[in-house]
Amino acid sequence: MLLFPAIDLYDGAAVRLIMGDFKKMTVYNRNPVDAALGFKNSGATCLHIVDLFGAKTGVPSCTDIIERIVLETGMFVQTGGGIRDMKAVEALIKSGVSRIIIGTAAVMDRSFLCDCIKSFGSKIAVGADIRDGRIAVKGWSKVSDIPVDTFFEDMEALAVKTVICTDISKDGMMTGTNIELYRRLSDKYSFDIIASGGVSSYENITALFEMGVFGAILGKALYENAISLEKALKAARGESIDN
Repeated sequence: MLLFPAIDLYDGAAVRLIMGDFKKMTVYNRNPVDAALGFKNSGATCLHIVDLFGAKTGVPSCTDIIERIVLETGMFVQTGGGIRDMKAVEALIKSGVSRIIIGTAAVMDRSFLCDCIKSFGSKIAVGADIRDGRIAVKGWSKVSDIPVDTFFEDMEALAVKTVICTDISKDGMMTGTNIELYRRLSDKYSFDIIASGGVSSYENITALFEMGVFGAILGKALYENAISLEKALKAARGESIDN
């Protein structure tokens, strides 16, 4: 199972929110490139980067920072936040990003999502942000009327390869991830699922690995030093973390 340390960008810094609430923001590193290099030095090969301003407003604001991270780390970078037109997709692809996450636009502009998949195939992932059993949009500030399974069935019909699935109620809470949700979804759907939201212990990582989830995103647990990235990577490979 792949692990993706998360870097959420806002005003040029690496920050974390609690359940997507911009009023509950903590700044962890004023230099996101340094944060990325730190994750690389600890053994990570992949990064998950979110442009929070872009997610909220629909206007990407961090392409230059993301490009620097790609160039200086050489890591596999997946990124999302405000990507709602082909110009934004092409700019990120040109910057060296490995995978683009379409969130709000996957809900509100299905033809755009189809065009992205047609043009870039597996370089396109969908972000499914879940609140109370429905899909949230616009930086989690709005909740659609679309049930989770209806949305996931649509994504499978469109041959989406990867879905980043976030349980908003768990995000930033350090109380554990929604294991049962990811078990049900990974059993039911054929695309790769990356679990996000509340992954905060080695036990969480081991449980996700054992159920065959493709990947998991680590955020606050790393920044708060609740878990070691080196040991987390071991757990994601099914290895004992006691060694």
